[in-house]
Amino acid sequence: MMVLLTLGAGSTFAGLPELREATLRAFRGYVGNVEERNQASLQGGKFLWVDELGADARAADYIKLKQGEVVMQHITTDANGKSTDIAGGMIHDWQGIVFIPGVTLDQVLAVLQDYNNHAKYYAPDVERARIESRDGDHFRVFMRFRRHKIVTVVLNTEQEITYFRDSPTRAHSRSSATRIREVANPGVSGEREKSPNEDNGFLWQMETWWRMEERDGGVYVQNEGVTLTRDIPTGLGWLIEPFVNSIPKETLEFTLGTTRKAVLASGKP
Repeated sequence: MMVLLTLGAGSTFAGLPELREATLRAFRGYVGNVEERNQASLQGGKFLWVDELGADARAADYIKLKQGEVVMQHITTDANGKSTDIAGGMIHDWQGIVFIPGVTLDQVLAVLQDYNNHAKYYAPDVERARIESRDGDHFRVFMRFRRHKIVTVVLNTEQEITYFRDSPTRAHSRSSATRIREVANPGVSGEREKSPNEDNGFLWQMETWWRMEERDGGVYVQNEGVTLTRDIPTGLGWLIEPFVNSIPKETLEFTLGTTRKAVLASGKP
């Protein structure tokens, strides 16, 4: 699971643009290049991005990981130099890694694939979660996300997720949000999903890549999330900018840190 929320329910702003085809096309092009980068590293490159760093930076980050910290980096261009700045929208691309000591790869996969209990593991960010269908290592999952920062956003999403076992000690997964709907009046009478024309445009698209590697007496868990949101309209930067600039990072850090806690708890009798 990767949750990158930005704003929404409870507020409507006049003159919001619909997702334009050119914006969506630019996002898909960016995601395609990220996909190529990921496939290249899976086929012979560095499995974890931290291992691509210089010796000093890599050593410093491994110390942080062994201390239980989440190590992160913000990506502003893809492997082909394509910028995250696009017309009509904003691309947010963050990577993070956490180390979970004393556990196995199978334990990590068991928690990540236990979607029916994600509302317990990842509360309060995940409010509801359930497996809609499963075919082997392919899942179709419903998740409702809630995030509060100045205002509260609630989003219903449907995600297609596939897991791949690369070796006895390595695995990865690929997730795409196939449906995202902002919720009006969540949890009260009159709750409904907003139409695309009503949507505030704070999470248009969401793509996620997970990697897990068992070594050094535990498991390294890596997550990269790429999302598309609307751009910041003139006059509303004070309200919107904190979400589009800080929520992706905060949510990724929360997701990885909470995964660490959930996996460690799962191993207790």
